[in-house]
Amino acid sequence: MLTALVIASMAVASPVPAKADSVASQPITLKTSTGDLFGSLVVPSGAGKHPVVLIIAGSGPTDRDGNSRIQVAPGKTLHPDTYKILAADLAADGIASVRYDKRGIAASAGAMAGQTEADYRFDTGINDAAAWVKMLRTDPRFSKVVVLGHSEGSLIGMVAIQREKADGFVSLEGAGRPAAVILREQLIKNGAPVAMFGSILDSLSAGKTVDSIPPALAALFRPSVQPYLISWFRYDPAAELKKLPYATLIVQGTHDIQVSMDDANLLAAAPGAKLLKIDGMTHVLKIGPADAPAQIAGVYTDPAVPIPPELVSAIAAYVRSAPQPR
Repeated sequence: MLTALVIASMAVASPVPAKADSVASQPITLKTSTGDLFGSLVVPSGAGKHPVVLIIAGSGPTDRDGNSRIQVAPGKTLHPDTYKILAADLAADGIASVRYDKRGIAASAGAMAGQTEADYRFDTGINDAAAWVKMLRTDPRFSKVVVLGHSEGSLIGMVAIQREKADGFVSLEGAGRPAAVILREQLIKNGAPVAMFGSILDSLSAGKTVDSIPPALAALFRPSVQPYLISWFRYDPAAELKKLPYATLIVQGTHDIQVSMDDANLLAAAPGAKLLKIDGMTHVLKIGPADAPAQIAGVYTDPAVPIPPELVSAIAAYVRSAPQPR
């Protein structure tokens, strides 16, 4: 599955020119001690303050629009434009948004200057997201700040807003179990014998690096990525979500081939959480076939496919009513 694929492709990515938005947007920059992070701000038309949604991207070298240079099908890269479409749809519903290139990715590649993959930690992404929240909260154009995390960004977001206050949280296709548990499950489904990887995952989960890696797993568990995996594995999303002081929105598609409905149910067990199930929606937030190869060759690579209107309306309704007591 793609979790293993993106780990294998986590090396710092070269800049990718961003395409123009379909709605008016403006650049927005977060200054950090090691370099700037660059994003896009989309503000609805009309006077007065607007609520703003911070969109946190999923795993791997995914840029602000939801795309990357990872080849997911023969001759095709991951290119659904998911976050760009979501930003435009939210603006049409009166909701502003900010989405950004993660540290080391696309326009934010310079923020990793002087550092390598071995220096990156899961908490690096958490701290960056918290810094974006802090900046948006001081911006007089916005009435409230809601964080929206997709896939791996779900866990990043729910921990970030424990460090920097937000007014609400939306999880889109977010895992409900620790990453090591999901990775073990995916390796088994892909036919890898537990004897080959079980002790590696156990060691990393215990905070210990591993020196000897089978050649077949070298890309997945290479030494430079092990510190990141250790920092990621220690978080349990279902436990972290329960720490938030307000009601949250959990959204899960029934055709997601990366995150299961069981994960969504684990998150929805948090006090006050509301679960929205969207029939036929895939991991990239578009309606697609249940068959994995068909959807990867289709909606994963086709920016022309829209996202479901019920997804946008549910997010907009939640944002307008946030914060909600649990």
